Amino acid sequence: MVSFSIIIPVKPGGHVAAINHLAMVMREDHPYEILLAEGSAPSQQRNRAAQAACGDILYFLDDDSLVSPGNIDICSARMNDPNVAAVGGPSITPESDSWLQQLFGAALASVFGTGVVSNRYRAYGETRETTDKELILCNLAIRRSVFIALGGFNERLYPNEENEFLERVISSGYTVLHDPSMFVYRSQRRTLRAFIRQMFAYGRGRGQQTLITSSYSISSFIPLFFVGYLILVPLGIKYVLLLAPLVIYLCAALFSSILVLFKSGRLCSLLLLCIYPLMHVVNGVGLLWGLTHGTPEPVSDSSLRITKITSIGDQLLAERSSGCLRS
Repeated sequence: MVSFSIIIPVKPGGHVAAINHLAMVMREDHPYEILLAEGSAPSQQRNRAAQAACGDILYFLDDDSLVSPGNIDICSARMNDPNVAAVGGPSITPESDSWLQQLFGAALASVFGTGVVSNRYRAYGETRETTDKELILCNLAIRRSVFIALGGFNERLYPNEENEFLERVISSGYTVLHDPSMFVYRSQRRTLRAFIRQMFAYGRGRGQQTLITSSYSISSFIPLFFVGYLILVPLGIKYVLLLAPLVIYLCAALFSSILVLFKSGRLCSLLLLCIYPLMHVVNGVGLLWGLTHGTPEPVSDSSLRITKITSIGDQLLAERSSGCLRS
Protein backbone atom coordinates (compact mmCIF):
# COMPACT_ATOMS: atom_id res chain seq x y z
CA MET A 1 0.00 0.00 0.00
CA VAL A 2 1.31 3.44 -0.91
CA SER A 3 2.18 5.81 1.91
CA PHE A 4 1.32 9.51 2.07
CA SER A 5 3.12 12.62 3.22
CA ILE A 6 0.54 15.39 3.62
CA ILE A 7 2.27 18.75 3.22
CA ILE A 8 0.65 21.93 4.53
CA PRO A 9 2.37 25.34 4.35
CA VAL A 10 1.34 27.82 7.02
CA LYS A 11 2.23 31.38 7.93
CA PRO A 12 4.17 31.86 11.19
CA GLY A 13 1.71 31.35 14.02
CA GLY A 14 -1.11 30.62 11.60
CA HIS A 15 -4.12 28.42 12.31
CA VAL A 16 -4.25 25.08 10.45
CA ALA A 17 -7.91 24.15 10.11
CA ALA A 18 -6.97 21.27 7.81
CA ILE A 19 -5.43 19.21 10.63
CA ASN A 20 -8.51 18.67 12.78
CA HIS A 21 -10.43 17.70 9.65
CA LEU A 22 -7.72 15.22 8.63
CA ALA A 23 -8.00 13.60 12.05
CA MET A 24 -11.61 12.74 11.19
CA VAL A 25 -11.10 11.43 7.65
CA MET A 26 -7.78 9.54 7.78
CA ARG A 27 -8.08 5.77 8.14
CA GLU A 28 -5.88 3.58 10.28
CA ASP A 29 -4.90 1.32 7.36
CA HIS A 30 -3.25 4.14 5.38
CA PRO A 31 0.37 4.84 6.35
CA TYR A 32 0.73 8.61 6.53
CA GLU A 33 2.47 11.57 8.07
CA ILE A 34 1.66 15.28 8.13
CA LEU A 35 4.33 17.91 7.63
CA LEU A 36 3.62 21.51 8.59
CA ALA A 37 5.92 23.93 6.79
CA GLU A 38 5.88 27.20 8.71
CA GLY A 39 7.32 30.29 7.06
CA SER A 40 6.72 33.15 4.62
CA ALA A 41 7.96 31.59 1.36
CA PRO A 42 5.33 29.01 0.30
CA SER A 43 7.22 27.45 -2.62
CA GLN A 44 10.33 26.97 -0.49
CA GLN A 45 8.21 25.68 2.40
CA ARG A 46 6.69 22.98 0.21
CA ASN A 47 10.07 22.00 -1.24
CA ARG A 48 11.70 21.64 2.17
CA ALA A 49 8.79 19.59 3.46
CA ALA A 50 9.01 17.31 0.41
CA GLN A 51 12.71 16.74 1.10
CA ALA A 52 11.91 15.76 4.69
CA ALA A 53 8.99 13.53 3.69
CA CYS A 54 9.00 9.72 3.90
CA GLY A 55 5.85 8.97 1.89
CA ASP A 56 5.52 7.60 -1.64
CA ILE A 57 2.95 10.30 -2.43
CA LEU A 58 3.19 13.97 -1.53
CA TYR A 59 -0.31 15.31 -0.95
CA PHE A 60 -0.24 19.12 -0.98
CA LEU A 61 -2.99 20.97 0.87
CA ASP A 62 -3.49 24.54 2.06
CA ASP A 63 -3.95 25.23 5.76
CA ASP A 64 -7.72 25.63 5.26
CA SER A 65 -8.30 22.69 2.85
CA LEU A 66 -11.03 20.40 4.22
CA VAL A 67 -10.41 17.00 2.64
CA SER A 68 -13.23 14.78 1.41
CA PRO A 69 -13.13 11.37 3.20
CA GLY A 70 -12.57 9.41 -0.03
CA ASN A 71 -9.61 11.39 -1.34
CA ILE A 72 -6.84 9.08 -0.10
CA ASP A 73 -8.55 5.99 -1.54
CA ILE A 74 -9.13 7.76 -4.86
CA CYS A 75 -5.55 8.94 -5.02
CA SER A 76 -4.20 5.47 -4.16
CA ALA A 77 -6.26 3.91 -6.96
CA ARG A 78 -5.13 6.47 -9.55
CA MET A 79 -1.49 6.11 -8.54
CA ASN A 80 -1.57 2.36 -9.20
CA ASP A 81 -0.54 3.29 -12.74
CA PRO A 82 3.21 4.00 -12.46
CA ASN A 83 3.04 6.50 -15.31
CA VAL A 84 0.63 8.71 -13.36
CA ALA A 85 2.80 11.32 -11.66
CA ALA A 86 0.10 13.60 -10.27
CA VAL A 87 -3.61 13.60 -9.53
CA GLY A 88 -5.81 16.33 -8.15
CA GLY A 89 -9.33 17.59 -7.97
CA PRO A 90 -11.36 20.74 -7.38
CA SER A 91 -11.50 23.15 -4.48
CA ILE A 92 -15.19 23.73 -3.81
CA THR A 93 -16.75 26.68 -2.00
CA PRO A 94 -18.53 25.42 1.18
CA GLU A 95 -22.18 26.25 1.71
CA SER A 96 -21.26 27.89 5.02
CA ASP A 97 -19.46 30.74 3.23
CA SER A 98 -21.05 34.21 3.19
CA TRP A 99 -23.07 35.47 0.22
CA LEU A 100 -20.05 37.47 -0.96
CA GLN A 101 -17.76 34.43 -0.78
CA GLN A 102 -20.40 32.42 -2.65
CA LEU A 103 -20.36 35.12 -5.32
CA PHE A 104 -16.58 34.87 -5.71
CA GLY A 105 -16.81 31.08 -5.80
CA ALA A 106 -19.48 31.22 -8.51
CA ALA A 107 -17.34 33.57 -10.60
CA LEU A 108 -14.33 31.25 -10.36
CA ALA A 109 -16.43 28.15 -11.10
CA SER A 110 -18.05 29.74 -14.15
CA VAL A 111 -16.80 28.93 -17.65
CA PHE A 112 -17.40 32.56 -18.61
CA GLY A 113 -15.38 33.69 -15.62
CA THR A 114 -12.32 31.48 -15.91
CA GLY A 115 -12.68 29.15 -18.91
CA VAL A 116 -11.27 25.64 -18.43
CA VAL A 117 -9.72 26.84 -15.14
CA SER A 118 -13.27 26.77 -13.76
CA ASN A 119 -12.81 23.02 -13.24
CA ARG A 120 -10.49 23.84 -10.35
CA TYR A 121 -13.53 25.15 -8.50
CA ARG A 122 -16.34 22.74 -9.47
CA ALA A 123 -16.82 18.97 -9.64
CA TYR A 124 -17.39 18.51 -13.37
CA GLY A 125 -17.09 15.52 -15.70
CA GLU A 126 -15.22 12.25 -15.26
CA THR A 127 -11.64 11.38 -14.37
CA ARG A 128 -9.44 12.50 -17.24
CA GLU A 129 -5.91 13.19 -18.35
CA THR A 130 -5.35 16.91 -18.03
CA THR A 131 -2.89 19.82 -17.85
CA ASP A 132 -1.99 22.38 -15.20
CA LYS A 133 -5.08 24.43 -16.07
CA GLU A 134 -7.47 22.09 -14.22
CA LEU A 135 -5.31 21.39 -11.15
CA ILE A 136 -4.83 23.48 -8.02
CA LEU A 137 -2.12 23.19 -5.38
CA CYS A 138 -4.47 23.24 -2.38
CA ASN A 139 -5.56 19.72 -3.46
CA LEU A 140 -2.78 18.07 -5.46
CA ALA A 141 -0.99 14.73 -4.99
CA ILE A 142 2.39 14.15 -6.66
CA ARG A 143 4.54 11.04 -6.74
CA ARG A 144 7.51 11.88 -4.52
CA SER A 145 10.10 10.19 -6.74
CA VAL A 146 9.00 12.36 -9.68
CA PHE A 147 8.89 15.51 -7.57
CA ILE A 148 12.45 14.99 -6.33
CA ALA A 149 13.78 13.91 -9.76
CA LEU A 150 12.41 17.05 -11.43
CA GLY A 151 13.75 19.38 -8.74
CA GLY A 152 10.47 20.33 -7.08
CA PHE A 153 8.80 23.72 -7.37
CA ASN A 154 10.56 26.72 -8.86
CA GLU A 155 11.11 28.97 -5.85
CA ARG A 156 10.99 32.08 -8.00
CA LEU A 157 7.26 31.53 -8.48
CA TYR A 158 4.34 32.09 -6.12
CA PRO A 159 1.64 31.58 -7.20
CA ASN A 160 1.87 29.38 -10.34
CA GLU A 161 4.66 27.21 -8.96
CA GLU A 162 2.51 24.10 -9.50
CA ASN A 163 1.66 25.16 -13.06
CA GLU A 164 5.29 25.46 -14.06
CA PHE A 165 6.13 22.15 -12.31
CA LEU A 166 3.26 20.29 -13.98
CA GLU A 167 4.44 21.55 -17.38
CA ARG A 168 7.78 19.86 -16.66
CA VAL A 169 6.02 16.68 -15.52
CA ILE A 170 4.00 16.43 -18.72
CA SER A 171 6.95 17.27 -20.97
CA SER A 172 8.87 14.44 -19.24
CA GLY A 173 6.29 11.96 -20.51
CA TYR A 174 4.25 11.41 -17.35
CA THR A 175 0.47 11.47 -17.08
CA VAL A 176 -1.42 14.01 -14.96
CA LEU A 177 -5.02 13.33 -13.93
CA HIS A 178 -7.99 15.40 -12.80
CA ASP A 179 -10.56 13.48 -10.74
CA PRO A 180 -13.60 15.63 -9.87
CA SER A 181 -14.56 13.25 -7.05
CA MET A 182 -11.28 14.00 -5.26
CA PHE A 183 -12.31 17.36 -3.85
CA VAL A 184 -11.66 19.60 -0.90
CA TYR A 185 -13.81 22.36 0.58
CA ARG A 186 -12.05 25.69 0.86
CA SER A 187 -13.51 29.09 1.67
CA GLN A 188 -13.20 31.99 -0.74
CA ARG A 189 -11.74 35.39 0.14
CA ARG A 190 -13.81 37.25 2.71
CA THR A 191 -13.66 40.77 1.22
CA LEU A 192 -13.72 42.37 -2.21
CA ARG A 193 -10.26 43.81 -1.58
CA ALA A 194 -8.84 40.35 -0.84
CA PHE A 195 -10.49 38.94 -3.98
CA ILE A 196 -8.95 41.72 -6.09
CA ARG A 197 -5.51 40.93 -4.65
CA GLN A 198 -6.08 37.26 -5.45
CA MET A 199 -6.97 37.96 -9.09
CA PHE A 200 -4.00 40.29 -9.48
CA ALA A 201 -1.66 37.66 -7.99
CA TYR A 202 -2.98 34.99 -10.36
CA GLY A 203 -2.33 37.25 -13.33
CA ARG A 204 1.11 38.26 -12.06
CA GLY A 205 2.04 34.62 -11.48
CA ARG A 206 1.02 33.67 -15.01
CA GLY A 207 3.10 36.52 -16.41
CA GLN A 208 6.16 35.52 -14.38
CA GLN A 209 5.69 31.88 -15.37
CA THR A 210 5.68 32.96 -19.02
CA LEU A 211 8.99 34.78 -18.57
CA ILE A 212 10.60 31.77 -16.85
CA THR A 213 9.36 29.07 -19.23
CA SER A 214 9.15 31.11 -22.46
CA SER A 215 5.89 29.30 -23.16
CA TYR A 216 2.34 30.59 -23.14
CA SER A 217 -1.21 29.84 -24.22
CA ILE A 218 -3.41 32.33 -26.02
CA SER A 219 -6.29 31.66 -23.61
CA SER A 220 -4.17 32.84 -20.65
CA PHE A 221 -3.67 36.19 -22.37
CA ILE A 222 -7.35 36.89 -23.04
CA PRO A 223 -7.70 39.13 -19.92
CA LEU A 224 -4.73 41.20 -21.11
CA PHE A 225 -6.28 41.56 -24.57
CA PHE A 226 -9.52 42.64 -22.85
CA VAL A 227 -7.69 45.36 -20.90
CA GLY A 228 -6.06 46.60 -24.13
CA TYR A 229 -9.44 46.66 -25.85
CA LEU A 230 -11.03 48.69 -23.03
CA ILE A 231 -8.24 51.25 -23.33
CA LEU A 232 -8.86 51.59 -27.08
CA VAL A 233 -12.66 51.95 -26.84
CA PRO A 234 -12.71 55.60 -25.59
CA LEU A 235 -10.19 56.55 -28.28
CA GLY A 236 -12.43 55.24 -31.04
CA ILE A 237 -15.86 55.90 -29.57
CA LYS A 238 -17.06 57.42 -32.84
CA TYR A 239 -16.63 54.04 -34.50
CA VAL A 240 -19.81 52.20 -33.54
CA LEU A 241 -18.46 48.82 -34.61
CA LEU A 242 -15.71 49.14 -32.01
CA LEU A 243 -18.40 48.88 -29.34
CA ALA A 244 -19.76 45.60 -30.70
CA PRO A 245 -17.32 43.32 -28.79
CA LEU A 246 -18.12 45.15 -25.54
CA VAL A 247 -21.86 44.72 -26.09
CA ILE A 248 -21.35 41.00 -26.82
CA TYR A 249 -19.19 40.66 -23.69
CA LEU A 250 -21.81 42.33 -21.45
CA CYS A 251 -24.59 40.20 -22.92
CA ALA A 252 -22.54 37.04 -22.28
CA ALA A 253 -21.81 38.21 -18.72
CA LEU A 254 -25.52 38.83 -18.12
CA PHE A 255 -26.45 35.43 -19.57
CA SER A 256 -23.87 33.69 -17.37
CA SER A 257 -25.11 35.59 -14.30
CA ILE A 258 -28.69 34.50 -14.97
CA LEU A 259 -27.59 30.88 -15.39
CA VAL A 260 -25.84 31.00 -12.02
CA LEU A 261 -28.97 32.59 -10.50
CA PHE A 262 -31.19 29.75 -11.72
CA LYS A 263 -28.70 27.11 -10.62
CA SER A 264 -28.01 28.52 -7.16
CA GLY A 265 -31.24 30.31 -6.37
CA ARG A 266 -29.23 33.23 -4.96
CA LEU A 267 -30.43 36.65 -6.13
CA CYS A 268 -26.97 38.08 -5.43
CA SER A 269 -25.75 36.07 -8.45
CA LEU A 270 -26.84 39.00 -10.63
CA LEU A 271 -23.91 40.94 -9.13
CA LEU A 272 -21.67 38.71 -11.24
CA LEU A 273 -22.39 41.21 -14.00
CA CYS A 274 -20.02 43.48 -12.07
CA ILE A 275 -17.68 40.80 -10.70
CA TYR A 276 -16.85 39.29 -14.10
CA PRO A 277 -15.38 42.45 -15.69
CA LEU A 278 -13.63 43.33 -12.42
CA MET A 279 -11.86 39.97 -12.19
CA HIS A 280 -10.95 39.98 -15.89
CA VAL A 281 -9.50 43.48 -15.79
CA VAL A 282 -7.56 42.92 -12.56
CA ASN A 283 -6.20 39.59 -13.84
CA GLY A 284 -5.14 41.26 -17.08
CA VAL A 285 -3.38 44.08 -15.22
CA GLY A 286 -1.63 41.51 -13.03
CA LEU A 287 -0.50 39.61 -16.11
CA LEU A 288 0.90 42.82 -17.60
CA TRP A 289 2.72 43.56 -14.34
CA GLY A 290 4.25 40.10 -14.29
CA LEU A 291 5.42 40.37 -17.89
CA THR A 292 6.96 43.83 -17.53
CA HIS A 293 8.78 43.56 -14.19
CA GLY A 294 11.32 40.95 -15.23
CA THR A 295 12.07 37.44 -14.01
CA PRO A 296 11.50 37.25 -10.24
CA GLU A 297 14.20 36.30 -7.78
CA PRO A 298 13.81 33.21 -5.57
CA VAL A 299 11.96 33.92 -2.33
CA SER A 300 13.43 32.30 0.77
CA ASP A 301 12.86 32.35 4.52
CA SER A 302 15.83 31.57 6.76
CA SER A 303 13.49 30.95 9.71
CA LEU A 304 11.47 28.31 7.86
CA ARG A 305 10.48 25.43 10.18
CA ILE A 306 9.25 21.95 9.33
CA THR A 307 7.20 20.11 11.95
CA LYS A 308 6.37 16.46 11.35
CA ILE A 309 3.25 15.19 13.04
CA THR A 310 3.59 11.48 13.70
CA SER A 311 0.18 10.93 15.21
CA ILE A 312 -3.19 12.60 14.80
CA GLY A 313 -6.17 12.33 17.06
CA ASP A 314 -7.19 13.94 20.33
CA GLN A 315 -3.54 14.61 21.16
CA LEU A 316 -1.28 15.86 18.34
CA LEU A 317 2.29 14.73 18.78
CA ALA A 318 4.74 16.93 16.89
CA GLU A 319 8.47 16.86 16.55
CA ARG A 320 11.09 18.51 14.38
CA SER A 321 11.53 16.98 10.93
CA SER A 322 12.87 13.54 11.83
CA GLY A 323 11.30 10.12 12.16
CA CYS A 324 9.25 7.95 9.84
CA LEU A 325 5.71 7.28 8.83
CA ARG A 326 3.00 6.25 11.18
CA SER A 327 1.70 2.85 10.09
